[in-house]
Amino acid sequence: MLVLMLPRCAWASLTWTRVGFSSLLRGGLQSARLGVLPPFAKQLWSPSIRRAQEPFPLDGFVNRDVELFHHERSRFFRNVGLFCLSQFAFWLYLADLAFTTLRETTAVPEKPGSSESPERPPAPTRPWLGNLFNLTSGNFGSAKWRYGFSATCVTVGTLIFVAGFFFARRSVSRILLLRGSQEVTFTTYYLFGYTSSFTVPLRHICCMSHRSEVAAIIPVKIKGKPFYFLLDKQGSITNNPLFDITVGAYREW
Repeated sequence: MLVLMLPRCAWASLTWTRVGFSSLLRGGLQSARLGVLPPFAKQLWSPSIRRAQEPFPLDGFVNRDVELFHHERSRFFRNVGLFCLSQFAFWLYLADLAFTTLRETTAVPEKPGSSESPERPPAPTRPWLGNLFNLTSGNFGSAKWRYGFSATCVTVGTLIFVAGFFFARRSVSRILLLRGSQEVTFTTYYLFGYTSSFTVPLRHICCMSHRSEVAAIIPVKIKGKPFYFLLDKQGSITNNPLFDITVGAYREW
């Protein structure tokens, strides 16, 4: 009696559901027989389609200044500055010591008929080096040795100091995305822990590797500036999606 009392619209919906389910089942069995997934299964299990249907969380526009990256390392670069300065002073002292104390020596002629051991044969000469590396001669105070050793010490000390300076200048302490998402402010270090900031357009920033592809340092290139700017992954990225579509994006100039 309850079945007979169902309205006509309910019978129509039940009939349509039964017919639709049977056709869907038939299509699935036929697709399985052919070795392919039915259309509804593709839409249900394909991750690319599911990702494409999800809305993108950010458009990159901000109506206020947003900090994207921060890494405080003042104490580390203070120690780097002390190390570079001490190395530079040490190598300069060594160069001055070599330049002022090394003196050219002259061989004393032996008297004939002396009871000393017979004279050793002279060491083979190297004309193309001018006997610079002839250690058996014992003449380390010659002009070539004195000037060469002093210049080498000055060069080593200068290279250590310059390398430390550029490493500090390219190590990023803070990245600030300015209001409107058109400009970015970078804060980098000096030796001894000091910092300075500069602002560049966002379109002039190119991240050479995604943050998930590098182990320790994210390299960022800024148009018109030599060398890469280094973002240590030990620092904190405050907004990962916004960072990826602004500073962390790859751009071609």
